[in-house]
Amino acid sequence: MERAVLRALLGVLVPGLLAWLAVGPGADPASAQTSPARDVRNVQNLQNVQKAQAVLAAGPDSALVATLAQLPGERLQLDEAVARAARAATAARIAEAGLQAAGQAVRREKGAFDPELFAGADWYGADTPSASLFAGADVLETETTDLTAGARIRLPLGTELSASLNSLRTTSNSAFAALSPEYQAFGALSLRQPLLEGFGPAARADLTAAERSLAGAGARYDAARLAVRAEVEITYWGLYAAERNHAVTRLISDRARAFLEDAQLRARAGIIGPSQVANAEFFLSDAEQAVLDTEEQLDLLSDRLASLTGRRPAAAQVRYRTWDAPPRDFPLVDQDVLVAETLARNPDLLALAAETDALRARERGAVWDARPTLDLLGGLGGRGLSGSAQDVYFPGSATPVRTDIGGGRGDSFDQVFGGDYPGWNVGLVFALPLGNREGKGERDRLRAEIVRAEQLLLGAQRVLVEDVRAQHRELERGRRRLEIAERGVAASVRQVEIGMVEYRNGRTTAFEIVRLAADLATAHQRYADALVRTAGAAALLRQLTGGWYPATRTEED
Repeated sequence: MERAVLRALLGVLVPGLLAWLAVGPGADPASAQTSPARDVRNVQNLQNVQKAQAVLAAGPDSALVATLAQLPGERLQLDEAVARAARAATAARIAEAGLQAAGQAVRREKGAFDPELFAGADWYGADTPSASLFAGADVLETETTDLTAGARIRLPLGTELSASLNSLRTTSNSAFAALSPEYQAFGALSLRQPLLEGFGPAARADLTAAERSLAGAGARYDAARLAVRAEVEITYWGLYAAERNHAVTRLISDRARAFLEDAQLRARAGIIGPSQVANAEFFLSDAEQAVLDTEEQLDLLSDRLASLTGRRPAAAQVRYRTWDAPPRDFPLVDQDVLVAETLARNPDLLALAAETDALRARERGAVWDARPTLDLLGGLGGRGLSGSAQDVYFPGSATPVRTDIGGGRGDSFDQVFGGDYPGWNVGLVFALPLGNREGKGERDRLRAEIVRAEQLLLGAQRVLVEDVRAQHRELERGRRRLEIAERGVAASVRQVEIGMVEYRNGRTTAFEIVRLAADLATAHQRYADALVRTAGAAALLRQLTGGWYPATRTEED
């Protein structure tokens, strides 16, 4: 295709340029050989003509290839640009941070069900004056050490289990203290099971919601990566088209310059009038403006690519240049299949669905929390007692009394674990908030949030279905669009060739040549745009289907 464009450009450029070189700038054709100086100049012009003929013989695509090669810039492959953008794109990094935060939120909520060890130690003493004859001392001096250790856990059903062991050591100066020091031990297994508020789904609501949010954050991260890839591809192919448009405008500008010089020569020879020269001057001015416009577009797309990849071109280069060419053919998949795959795989839809599931999990918990409190309590335990026995003298008796209990702290623990002195308890706790506005208000709020989230999901599905069908039509018509664009370029080529012949024969005006050259540039731009639109549609389909759509390899033009 580009060869056809170049063939047209060279067909337009060379004949006029040969005529101009044969006569020389500013010379009258009728007096081309009236002096030795002009003979020398004609020889030089003849040499220039031969050089131009050598360029023509080099091949029809050599001019555009040479122009593209002269464009400054650092070459960049598409895969390299995508890899850089995946590492540097801010949208991907933001989504990755969100994924990490969601993962830590799940970790936090799981921590609510982690077993917990606890322990405590307390030492205290007191000197207590007493007037009682049975105090055993005028000032009762006691010292106590209280040690506690145990473990507890909260289960996903809301069950709270606890196992604890207490040891109490007491010393006293009371004459009636049978043990000093005295060791008391108490062990207990306790249970608290919510039956209404706090039961089951209510206990797991925060964890389930965090897990659904984590799935949504993962989908958001995938969506961000796919969006970055699609944007890089579309920008890359846009840069590809901009390069070729810029090369075409530069060739047309060169042709306009030669065309103006040819018109000036013809005007001095009296073949055409000044209006034709004015048209040629306007043609050159318009072509030079087009060169500036396409160069500006080229720089804008290069800057965007640099922002996406997080790296500017090398200091010696002014912009990025493309290395790859856009594919011409992509596999066509049935439109309904694409829609079904999009609804099942699109990461944005998966994220919205996960966020809706998170709200549903919280709503299920809120339904239970809106009920009264009814907890079942139960426990099993045991006690132990040991210590150092001492004689106790009661008033009026000279015979001491000594208890049979003895041993150290470990003996009291043995009694607890051996079940020597067991204990148990069972009970219920009930509470009914009057009105219960807090629980019911949260439940109804979450229900409204679910309706909102479901509608957002439905709306997103409808928009995506429209986008998928539109991009499928774009892709389906891409081959046809390219064929039409190729025919348009070929027709424009023939128009320009015929127009130049008619212009040299005086059968058309310079204005018509200007119009035909503009048509040729427009035809080439449409061809480049057709390539980019097809490649862009494939990139968007890959994004919309969550990476499912299979793109073909890039084909060289």
